[in-house]
Amino acid sequence: MAVRRTAVHRPQQSAVASQVMEALGDYLNKDQRKLGATLSLREDLGLDSLAIIELLYRIEEAFDLSIPDEDLEKLQTVGDVIVYIEHTLGPKTSPAAAKLTKAKKRK
Repeated sequence: MAVRRTAVHRPQQSAVASQVMEALGDYLNKDQRKLGATLSLREDLGLDSLAIIELLYRIEEAFDLSIPDEDLEKLQTVGDVIVYIEHTLGPKTSPAAAKLTKAKKRK
């Protein structure tokens, strides 16, 4: 009996998410298609504090932004990094960043 393979539908990534996944894939020498927003930088990807700082430095350079030290501890997952950058670059970057901006305005 032949096994039928079906393609897994992945939602369209924002430009920011694609760049973050590419940078992460390059840094870890992994296929970026195997990376996801829910992965923990420490537990799932095995990054220590220095590796996280190095990775975020590369991301800062790629997006021409600066991540303050007090915000570093908030970035626990790949998704946290993506949403943080999208929010920093502005709400037009993605729907996730727009939701974050609206939620903060309500507080």
